[in-house]
Amino acid sequence: MNRPRRTVAVAATAVLAAWVTLTAQTKITAPPNKYSPEDDVKLGLQAAEQVRQQMPVMHDDAINGYLEDVGGRLVRAIPPEFQHPEFHYTFTALNLKEINAFALPGGPMFVNRGMMDKARTEGEIAGVMAHELSHVALRHGTAQQSKATPYQVGSIAGAIVGAIVGGGLGQVISQGTQFGLGAAFLRFSREFEKQADLLGTHIMARAGYDPRDMANVFKTIEQESGPGGPQWLSDHPNPGNRYEYIMKEAASLHVTNPTEDTRAFDQIQAHIATLGPAMSSEEAARNANRGTGSAPDARPSGRVERPSSRYRTYQEGGVFRVQVPDNWQELPGNNVVTFAPQGAYGSLNGSSVFTHGVEIGVARNETHDLQTATSELIDSLRQGNPRLSRPSEFARTTVAGQQGLATQLSNISDATGGEERIAVYTTLLRDGTLFYVIGVAPNDEFAAYDNAFSRIVRSIQIAR
Repeated sequence: MNRPRRTVAVAATAVLAAWVTLTAQTKITAPPNKYSPEDDVKLGLQAAEQVRQQMPVMHDDAINGYLEDVGGRLVRAIPPEFQHPEFHYTFTALNLKEINAFALPGGPMFVNRGMMDKARTEGEIAGVMAHELSHVALRHGTAQQSKATPYQVGSIAGAIVGAIVGGGLGQVISQGTQFGLGAAFLRFSREFEKQADLLGTHIMARAGYDPRDMANVFKTIEQESGPGGPQWLSDHPNPGNRYEYIMKEAASLHVTNPTEDTRAFDQIQAHIATLGPAMSSEEAARNANRGTGSAPDARPSGRVERPSSRYRTYQEGGVFRVQVPDNWQELPGNNVVTFAPQGAYGSLNGSSVFTHGVEIGVARNETHDLQTATSELIDSLRQGNPRLSRPSEFARTTVAGQQGLATQLSNISDATGGEERIAVYTTLLRDGTLFYVIGVAPNDEFAAYDNAFSRIVRSIQIAR
């Protein structure tokens, strides 16, 4: 008989599992938000449905029941000022080996099996879950979108789903040669990350968990790095001194009725050890694409004309204007637009790919330093492209009539299996957003395209 799924409803009158005496803890204030809590719920349900369609949900009563028990205890410990009666928290395991977890607006949370497998204590699992719950309780997903600038276009639903799914499947499903950063600007800001860390320690202490376990699990996550770095940290940028400030906050919290019974944790880890191997996020994405009934792969033909000497002008909303060769076509995306010639684009494993052309987009930037922001952009690209080279240098250039940087990278194309070269151009918009142009062409054809990339960059006019 299947164990019934449980939904934890949050109410202002919820009985806390444990109370904590607070001494000089950091005061947390939810950020401004132009969306309603009902919007969070609606968006979260939409995104959760996509996650269930694309990711390997575990229908394991023991594991999901364990997550519900830990999650329910944490939910009941959310401080009253951050409780939302509209929200419904659910907890579901994913059969993925990476250390990762994420929560969607309104309450749905998904925890990778790898997170439970690598944790050393139940407190470490609770630490990651408390962090994710804090993002939900503080409504960071919609608050982030409330801060979006006029340059960051696209629907909020698509943006949030893209940002969340990108954390788990983006290595396979992103546009082009895996350079589509459409929703990358919706990674939580370092400010929101620190808020979630601090509120998470408060929730842990109120729930009877040692908040120092949160600091410890982040160390574990940093040590478990794959190509391009730990997956969890690709979506959750380190605010800096994370371990130190979490430990300092933990020292200000007194845990009453601490949980000391480890039987459930020991049993769940023993149970996980009896299961077959978990899959990687990349394997899961390929399986999802095969199961969608999508059209067969239509790889680029490889028969591509050289860039025309005649150019046509495109106006991209109220954001920018650009001139591209008139034998290139526009392939719009979410917060990005791609221009490519006939024969240079198609699909692979259910994803759009292109072998020649340019992608133009924006990425959120918190540094307001162009070189640092450009380096972070390239690091984001490397998350899905482990064979992407590092830039040897950054050259000063002009992008859209203002100061910019240029560099070149090399990569192995998924579409052709051959070496490709990538030209990257960046500049900062007036609000600090990073505006980028990425040009791609096979290595042996790059010389014929380099001039076109430069002309395109010079032609761009950004709305002021």
